[in-house]
Amino acid sequence: MPSTALTGIRVLDLSRILAAPLATQMLADLGADVIKVERPGAGDDSRTYGPPFVPGTDTAAFYLSCNRNKRSVTVNHATAEGQELIRALASRSDVLVENFRVGTLAKYGLGYESLREINPRLVHLSVTGFGQTGPYARRPGYDGIFQAMSGMMSVSGHPEEPMKVGISMVDILTGLYAATAVLAALRHRDATGEGQFIDLSLLDCGLASLSHFAMNYLVSGEVPERRGNGGYGGIPSQAFMCSDRPLFLVAGNDKQFAAFCAAADRTDLLQDPRFATTSARITHRAEILPVLQGILRTRTRDDWLAVLDEHDVPAGPFNELPEVFADPQIRHREMLVEVDGLPLLANPVRFSATPVGEYAPPPALGEHTAEVLGELAELTEDQVRDLQGRGII
Repeated sequence: MPSTALTGIRVLDLSRILAAPLATQMLADLGADVIKVERPGAGDDSRTYGPPFVPGTDTAAFYLSCNRNKRSVTVNHATAEGQELIRALASRSDVLVENFRVGTLAKYGLGYESLREINPRLVHLSVTGFGQTGPYARRPGYDGIFQAMSGMMSVSGHPEEPMKVGISMVDILTGLYAATAVLAALRHRDATGEGQFIDLSLLDCGLASLSHFAMNYLVSGEVPERRGNGGYGGIPSQAFMCSDRPLFLVAGNDKQFAAFCAAADRTDLLQDPRFATTSARITHRAEILPVLQGILRTRTRDDWLAVLDEHDVPAGPFNELPEVFADPQIRHREMLVEVDGLPLLANPVRFSATPVGEYAPPPALGEHTAEVLGELAELTEDQVRDLQGRGII
């Protein structure tokens, strides 16, 4: 079997909850040896973020979403012996990922400046709510707070009500930024021999995700309106109700709009100067949308999806999760995998030379403690048992 993209890279994962564990899971999927360090007894907080729990266990589904392909080690970093163990692991790692509050690890002698003395090639990624600097640096925070503060909620929802994105979107985007940052730092390390510190803030990532919404405001000075399921591109680009169920339709340029009109047998709309061009339709949004809604209510969703597909007009159904996993395209792409009877979402990246081909289930708490500490800290079985008995690991 071909080697994976990150074969030979070791990641020391001191993170918990979602954003940073998602980043380390991505690195693990790509072949890195990710060693997840958790507190003895308690472990990652997300292990208890249920229900739902895996049947017959006390392991939450939340934890399973971001911890596959890792090895779990328990170490009490608040003890001197635990700190020595983490230093030993860090000395033989390429990357360290953590999401402690600012200054916490330094208090235990495990900050970047201390660890770089024993491993100058180490890439240290710190994920915090507000970053290492600034007036809010020491504040705690969670995804919903950053959706609110970054402006994401201000452009989501209906005009009368700002709305949080249903999933933990800032956490997920931060995880992707984090994995990208680590890969870039490793590239720099391989070229120069030097590691570095990466300061990543959830608030910063939430703001960066506003993308063209932010640029539209910065260029025009106009605050974007909340448009519910409507988009900011060409018209139409939003949800419409059919005679039975809704669909999402995007005919964002003139060619696609002409194809929609042909599919709907309403080519007369192309002769109306208010609707003839993309710019005109955007200007006359309030006039064209009720017309389109009236047209789409005349047939069922599936009828419309079939005819729109024939005319090459982008459209799709609103799927509940059972429909998502039953969708023939999702099934063809094998986005659902089963590992030891446990269903998991697959990694969506498809490599031609270094495929993501192996999935190990998220580890039980401390499942690999003896294995990893024997391998990397050179502890004997007796030493492991002694440290376990004293609550160090």
